[in-house]
Amino acid sequence: MPTIDLKSIVKNYGAASNAVDDLDLTIEDGDFMCLLGPSGCGKTTTIRMIAGLENATSGSIRIGDRAVDEPGAARFVPPERRDLGLVFQSYALWPHLTVADNIDYGLKLRRLDKAARAKRIDEVLRSLSITDYRDRYPAQLSGGQQQRVALARMLAVQPDTMLLDEPLSNLDSRLRLEMRTELKRIHNESKSTIVFVTHDQWEAMTLATRVAVLNKGKLQQVGTPLDIYDRPANRFVANFLGVPPMNFFDFTPAGADSASAYEYLAARVDAGRLGSLGVRPEAIRVEPAGDTGVTDELTLDGTVASVMPTGGSWTTDVLVGERHVYTTSSVAAPVRAGDRVTLRAAQSALHVFDQDEQRMKVETA
Repeated sequence: MPTIDLKSIVKNYGAASNAVDDLDLTIEDGDFMCLLGPSGCGKTTTIRMIAGLENATSGSIRIGDRAVDEPGAARFVPPERRDLGLVFQSYALWPHLTVADNIDYGLKLRRLDKAARAKRIDEVLRSLSITDYRDRYPAQLSGGQQQRVALARMLAVQPDTMLLDEPLSNLDSRLRLEMRTELKRIHNESKSTIVFVTHDQWEAMTLATRVAVLNKGKLQQVGTPLDIYDRPANRFVANFLGVPPMNFFDFTPAGADSASAYEYLAARVDAGRLGSLGVRPEAIRVEPAGDTGVTDELTLDGTVASVMPTGGSWTTDVLVGERHVYTTSSVAAPVRAGDRVTLRAAQSALHVFDQDEQRMKVETA
């Protein structure tokens, strides 16, 4: 399976700003790459350019050693010659064809003989547990069943690379979980390269080998799911990942939320560039007010606004001044609404950002 290489990609539809702005991204052989970001960030435009459904305004896209979109050289390879499989949010099944005939459609385009097509159809139907639906029409299927048929149609032609644009967004939560498991199995067994567009961070975190986070057409960070969660490159990435999101605090000598933490950080970074710090909700402990803790921790006093059960965990909302600070834990904190509490977080759990909202390195020695 070939590498997909995007260099200096720009896509502009005639607006003042670019839909995709100077994107450099390499998708390696065997990657399960998730393009993650909010609506309008450029992720769908990017996957459509890889597929050949959109032309880049400038830059170059290479699949393996072949340039498939290079506006500067007037080079463009049409979608049908890129050997890519595509699944969209809408499924795009032919309504007048049965499940088997929908799958057969792509095989006919590959000019396989009837016996080879029948064998391949049986294989993918069995693989996705939809053999019983082979003679049904799309209108007779549930959303999850239609999604499996769309995947089967793509898998039948055995593409080198699979492109999936928000394929699970129309499914309920239980079906989404089932289909995530199915996609993970397909990737593990086929070793194919998969490019997957989603705005759902949990899909990206559970499916991807690597995640590319985009915002306003610009690439913010690329890394493994744990890399971008534990070491976000900037404040946008830190805030976008996590539910509840990261808590942020202004961090200047005059208005620091914790003098001890400021002193610790000021000795280890360029204090003149300090902008804010962030703390994940799960890194904060909730203790009764006045409890003596470790003196060099981030320490904040506040009032509990609410304690919320969320299934397997608890979320506590604490009002610190006029700021809501969220904490999460696998067990309920021994507090209730109206209680005065102290919040504590180890300095190793602090994420520090400069005045341009970029991550700052903190010296530990």
